Amino acid sequence: MIKKKNTSIKLITLGGIGEIGKNMYLVEVDKDIFIVDAGIMFPEEGMLGIDMVIPDLTYLKDNKERVKAIFLTHGHEDHIGALSYVLRHVNVPVYGTKLTLALAQAKLKEQEFRGTANLIEVDSDTIVELDAVNVSFFRTNHSIPDSVGVCIHTSEGIIVYTGDFKFDQAATKLYKPEIGKMAAIGDRGVLCLLSDSTEAERPGYTTSEAIVERELSNALYNAPGRIIAACFASDINRIQHIFDVARENGRKVAVVGKSLERIYHIALDLGYLEVAEDAIIPISEIKDYQDREIVVLMTGSQGEPIEALQKMAKQTHKLVNIQKEDTVLIAASPLRGSEVFLFKTIDMLFRAGANVISGKRAIHVSSHGSQEELKFMINLMKPKFFIPVHGEYRMLKAHRKVALECGLADEKIFIPDRGDVVEWKEGTLSITGKVSSGNVLIDGIGVGDVGNIVLRDRKLLSQDGILIVVVTLTKQEKKIAAGPEIISRGFVYVRESEKLMDDSTKLVREIVERNTAKSSFEWASLKQEIRDELNRSLFEKTKRRPMILPIIMEV
Repeated sequence: MIKKKNTSIKLITLGGIGEIGKNMYLVEVDKDIFIVDAGIMFPEEGMLGIDMVIPDLTYLKDNKERVKAIFLTHGHEDHIGALSYVLRHVNVPVYGTKLTLALAQAKLKEQEFRGTANLIEVDSDTIVELDAVNVSFFRTNHSIPDSVGVCIHTSEGIIVYTGDFKFDQAATKLYKPEIGKMAAIGDRGVLCLLSDSTEAERPGYTTSEAIVERELSNALYNAPGRIIAACFASDINRIQHIFDVARENGRKVAVVGKSLERIYHIALDLGYLEVAEDAIIPISEIKDYQDREIVVLMTGSQGEPIEALQKMAKQTHKLVNIQKEDTVLIAASPLRGSEVFLFKTIDMLFRAGANVISGKRAIHVSSHGSQEELKFMINLMKPKFFIPVHGEYRMLKAHRKVALECGLADEKIFIPDRGDVVEWKEGTLSITGKVSSGNVLIDGIGVGDVGNIVLRDRKLLSQDGILIVVVTLTKQEKKIAAGPEIISRGFVYVRESEKLMDDSTKLVREIVERNTAKSSFEWASLKQEIRDELNRSLFEKTKRRPMILPIIMEV
């Protein structure tokens, strides 16, 4: 398959290292750049108001003429969600399997991408022939069909990126991994393996999906009333299980959630879901059936179900709310940092009269391989060098330990930082440089216009609130014509803090009169003095530091 001798090979991670999500890896062969995956990360706790996070694309913008192709491993948002932002800067073909491209196309439309995307369908038997390399694929077992690993064939060996994977021995036809093909790739010679580290801390094997289906069936059989089944919108394997066990137990399924409905229809139209025509009903018709005949399959606005469940518990959901004798199945693991939110939601569901099944029973399992499966992948591929990816730093370190147990030498294993350039030179890999990397925050339609300063202000506003000080001066005499008026939002309740407000108003009046009595003064220094003295006074009395915005007007 190799056309010519490659003189330069570099591996660069723009995301997915030291974090969960935002997966984006660059493979540079000679002068050509190949992008593998383009994912988003959901905002961390301190990112107030942020919708999502994408990788820093500066390096791609600066080298856009060298980018030749994008390869997608599967259709989850942490692997395809940033595609529209990449395509705004580089106009190259995007290769992916049928379902992956259908979900990517829907995501491009949702994000209002106005350019033209050249989406090229591949399967696990496709070989993409490019100038510097050839690219092939192998099927993997994940929670979504049409998941593949990517092999970039160079003259020095194959660079393999596994994508997300596990090895479920009871996997159905749509989810069966191509173990034989993986072994054949290993026999041909793998230069470097980049492998999924999400469950590298968990010993043994990930629980089989067959056990999940059995537990779900038992839960439905024993439930006295309605079933509210919560899952991620893109967890197609779990969605299939819920439809299957609903049919076994004589229940109809109503689907709730825009993202879930969109992905459900795409998967159904393409033949990746098997659902009988009479198995699904509109949510408006659930009142026409007995409670024991209903399953509500739901998710939330971002494809994540926990927030929507909380609305149901509070009786504020637009379509369906919790009632007594409901059984809630939470077939999803919480997003990183939202564990406390999940526990509060479960508590609220119990208070609303529901029975909640979550966590302890195997109604949901990870879609990533545990330690024994990671060892199996390493032993199949037999790589010369190994880079654990797709995980927080502790997961990468755990995966490194797994690789050592498989016999890989310590100097053959690399854990680069985000943006590090890992280069093949003179028979070995080494870190030789760094490119621009980091987080770009998406808020509404703004891309990167919210930075640390804005987040700091949002945090301050959320903690201590804001005071707006309005003073009107006469234009000629520079005397106070109106005010000072102090407006409080999120600081104190004005009616219960009249003395504090009166004292603050008096202080501002004194500052203004002192400054206007001078022959000349600057507006900026007046505003700064109001901020400083009012801040000092308020902190002495309340131990809070609200944001203070002085507004000085002339009439």
